[in-house]
Amino acid sequence: MLHGYGSSGPEHDAYLHLGAAVEQHGFLYAYPNGTTDSTGNRFWNATDACCDFDRSGVADDAYLAGVIAAIQAKLAVDPKRVYLIGHSNGGFMSYRMACVHADQVAAVVSLAGATFAKPADCAPSSAVTVLQIHGAADDIVAFTGGTIQGIGSGKQMSPYPGAESTVSDWATYDGCGATPSVANARIDVDAGLRDAGSPAEASVTQWTGCKPGGAVELWTIPGGAHDPTISDTFPNAVLDFLEAHPKP
Repeated sequence: MLHGYGSSGPEHDAYLHLGAAVEQHGFLYAYPNGTTDSTGNRFWNATDACCDFDRSGVADDAYLAGVIAAIQAKLAVDPKRVYLIGHSNGGFMSYRMACVHADQVAAVVSLAGATFAKPADCAPSSAVTVLQIHGAADDIVAFTGGTIQGIGSGKQMSPYPGAESTVSDWATYDGCGATPSVANARIDVDAGLRDAGSPAEASVTQWTGCKPGGAVELWTIPGGAHDPTISDTFPNAVLDFLEAHPKP
């Protein structure tokens, strides 16, 4: 689990409250810390849009690959079920890992993150399952894309793509069909939002016909902000999704 900018592994573990759910599902669970920047905030050097504001060039993809390898060296890890979940900067970082270490990662979940704006900057060696979760009213990492401003050192960063462009690009990487479908079911992501009186507010858009090991979904939270109030059912919904998508 990869924390957001200015947060930490333990803080985001408390925010997403995944602990009890991962234990029930039988997962090994790690929540490492990113590097501290010149403003005293922890970050991941994920994409050119987020969030190495100091241009330090720290190789976080290599670091996280090493964390995974260290866990595999000591514990019984199913190599077909290595997953990443990230929020905000951590979501951006999960996409970087999918781009660079597709051989090692089965699936990623990005809450309010984004992939690279230029598809040529991502060249996954194999299919990786992707779940993007995004609030339509996110004013920090906009649903429609933009540029991160007002945090870190204040240096200008490159633009990031919107949530729909992010999943569309990954549908292309994964060789999915060109046209997605909208599922009948909705997911309860934000405990503070409802849809037509139902606690399950997030719509689900899915791509099919992907290469083996590939699947792409977008959960859109109508009226959702950057930091949704995580519902009690969210952890299991995410882990159920991941468990359903191992590498072939």
